[in-house]
Amino acid sequence: MPAVTVENPLTLPRVAAPAGAVARPVLAVSTAPGGFEGEGFPVRRAFAGINYTHLDPFIMMDQMGEVDYAPGEPKGTPWHPHRGFETVTYIIDGTFIHQDSNGGGGTIMNGDTQWMTAGSGLLHIETPPESLVMSGGLFHGLQLWVNLPAADKMMNPRYQDIRGGQVQLLTSHDGGALLRVIAGELDGHEGPGITHTPITMVHATLRPGAEVTLPWREDFNGIVYVLAGRGAVGTDRRPVHTGQTAVFGAGGSLTVRADESQDSNTPDLEVVLLGGRPIREPMAHYGPFVMNSQAELKQAFDDFQAGRLGTVPVPHVQ
Repeated sequence: MPAVTVENPLTLPRVAAPAGAVARPVLAVSTAPGGFEGEGFPVRRAFAGINYTHLDPFIMMDQMGEVDYAPGEPKGTPWHPHRGFETVTYIIDGTFIHQDSNGGGGTIMNGDTQWMTAGSGLLHIETPPESLVMSGGLFHGLQLWVNLPAADKMMNPRYQDIRGGQVQLLTSHDGGALLRVIAGELDGHEGPGITHTPITMVHATLRPGAEVTLPWREDFNGIVYVLAGRGAVGTDRRPVHTGQTAVFGAGGSLTVRADESQDSNTPDLEVVLLGGRPIREPMAHYGPFVMNSQAELKQAFDDFQAGRLGTVPVPHVQ
């Protein structure tokens, strides 16, 4: 997992929860079922089966891969609409090209993040570059959907291209964990992602046997998803492994520990930590639209069918 790393984490600012912070208990651990997205790339549905009251403002998260494609196998998604939320695409290994009906998009790879605020709506496509399709290769990433409050659902679409070198790098008190703050803040250290719905998103790498206890905003929920490896969560060390999601209860700190022994192909524990301030509004969600009522969902479908979310650009012919 290349993402973004440093040779010596001890050169980075260190983060630790204050001594008096109340530890968040682990409410539940669930295992993500597998599936396929778009034109057939494999995903794990990280939030499947979890009560939305524990997820709000997060809607869904897919772990895309990890898969080592043979030549000709890399796949993407066809053109599809979005309205009413934000998509966060974080590429750990490989390359993805994004394009939308407003002329936005770009290429992200190896630790880059694309933050797309769909807002009032657009059409969108994600594809591997032709060079990757021809050669094959490793592909691994995440796509997270973040809800927007009713007041922001019809805002103008917006892109943020966050390069891997822009993320805020931190470490634990003993240097055993590398923390990449992609969005929000951790112990006063700000990540580059600008969010309409207040959230924190961190990709953490813990060396075997390392433990980290982080300060966590009490007005945020707390979620940990295991990208790779084995470890434990909470002060009672609830076991977790690749493809599992842990949901935390209330408190001011969050604890994750890596097992002493990891698999040879997964030398460290890799987790994504998420926190967000719940929106607590009615949610009507169907496919690519996330609104507040069934009437608004119907309007989104009508607008899409009428071409009001944009049209697929005509490829330029030389």
